Amino acid sequence: MEFLLGIVILILDIWAIYSVLTSGVSTVSKLLWTIGILVFPVVGFIVWVLAGPKGNAIAT
Repeated sequence: MEFLLGIVILILDIWAIYSVLTSGVSTVSKLLWTIGILVFPVVGFIVWVLAGPKGNAIAT
């Protein structure tokens, strides 16, 4: 069960990092989001889902 949960978290984190790197935000923002997702895989992903896209949508 833990293995499956780990795989799901890994896939979601890879998707989040890809989305961050292909977004139109500044390089510093990309770097900070990527570090946050890598250092804190679960919490970083949750924070990115809650704050990341909304911040990008408001800025455009």
